[in-house]
Amino acid sequence: MEKSYELIIRNGDVVLPGEVRKLDIGVKDGRIAALGEALHGSPATTIIDAAGQYVLPGMIDMHVHFNEPAFGHWEGFRSGSASLAAGGCTCYADMPLNGNPPTVNIEALRLKTEAAAGNSAVDYVLWGGLVPGNLEDLEELAAAGVTGFKAFISNPGGEGEGRFREVDDDTLYQGMVRIAAIGGILALHAESEEMTSALGAAALREGRSTARDFAASRPPEAELEAVARALLYSERTGCRLHFVHISTSAALELIHEAKQRGLDVTAETCPHYLILNEDSMEELGPLAKCAPPLRSSGERERLWHAVAAGLVDLIASDHSPCPAELKLAPGLSFFEAWGGISGAQSSLELMFHEGVQVRGLPVTQISALLSELPARRFGLEQRKGSIAPGLDADLVLLDPNANYTLQAEDLYYRHKHSPYAGMTLSCKVTATLSRGNVVYTAGEGIVAADGGEWLRLSSRQPAR
Repeated sequence: MEKSYELIIRNGDVVLPGEVRKLDIGVKDGRIAALGEALHGSPATTIIDAAGQYVLPGMIDMHVHFNEPAFGHWEGFRSGSASLAAGGCTCYADMPLNGNPPTVNIEALRLKTEAAAGNSAVDYVLWGGLVPGNLEDLEELAAAGVTGFKAFISNPGGEGEGRFREVDDDTLYQGMVRIAAIGGILALHAESEEMTSALGAAALREGRSTARDFAASRPPEAELEAVARALLYSERTGCRLHFVHISTSAALELIHEAKQRGLDVTAETCPHYLILNEDSMEELGPLAKCAPPLRSSGERERLWHAVAAGLVDLIASDHSPCPAELKLAPGLSFFEAWGGISGAQSSLELMFHEGVQVRGLPVTQISALLSELPARRFGLEQRKGSIAPGLDADLVLLDPNANYTLQAEDLYYRHKHSPYAGMTLSCKVTATLSRGNVVYTAGEGIVAADGGEWLRLSSRQPAR
């Protein structure tokens, strides 16, 4: 009997939670209507043949920096979301850091939502911020629909009036008290400001400004100290925590031990810590600069062991773009260059290439880290993160045999530089669907650039 599916994806290797099955996917009204073998539609049904390809749930990237308002010339919603769509991401979370004003009060949130409206290829959620002086704004931001709050324990960089600033210990603790009271979640950039600022100042006084000098000024111990301090505060306040861009296995073990004690904490790492290492900073220059810095090849291997062992809760890009002159201008030292990796377009392909095809991890595990687990952690699981009837038809077709070399001209970023340009990958995203609408194909590029919606899906939970 014919069904009124608007779209059928046929013959794909569908990545489900814990298994891969060759199935058809029927889509109606933007949602997955059916999974089955040999689904039949009507003459009006669009058919996409996915034979020989994986069909995965769209990636949910919980950590990107689209810098509007005021810094859209670094990266804005339109170019940034297009790059995500081209990389198989169908939902993302924008961080409050580089916009000015940053998203730390209700008026700044209004400016952020106005900048995003009608300019996103895929759906999105928005982080609020915790900074000195905005404790009274947290509850109003939560009620307005931010997915959580972001704070820096170390200096986030950037100069000028109104820029995002790091928290002092009292703001961090009092903020966690308030966030716990409203059932919210706090995301933390965990590096010790006291340690990193002292080491950085000493290096510059002594004329040491190379890539390895920068890495030495932000050692693993700076991450470990800040993680341990935040875990102590979490234990005292009951505040849920999410640690962003963890770069060391020792920090992941600390977080895992805290989970075993009953703390509600999670950790992400990023593709750059799993693909690149500290040698990349010398080879590529500031294109590979980030904070925390890239670590040794041995640490990279330990991170992969942690991924395999389930110590990593999710993978996010931490896409932090800037104009090329802030990274590549002649005479810039490594310390002076802007720190941030442009990588939003490549996360899924990198993780499939390295994680599945090189290291032999199950595709279901990599998919869960990119989609299912972030959806579950941040209150999106009733709509996104898995392929199941009733959920949004956020789907990605990935050809596992499409070897290609990523070129700068392939990138949809406003500024087409990335440490991954020039890398040969063993797979390629061929199509991305957001709520059943094709937003990207490898043949046509970005098909739809403005259909994404702000999802005010709260991840808040009752206070303990």
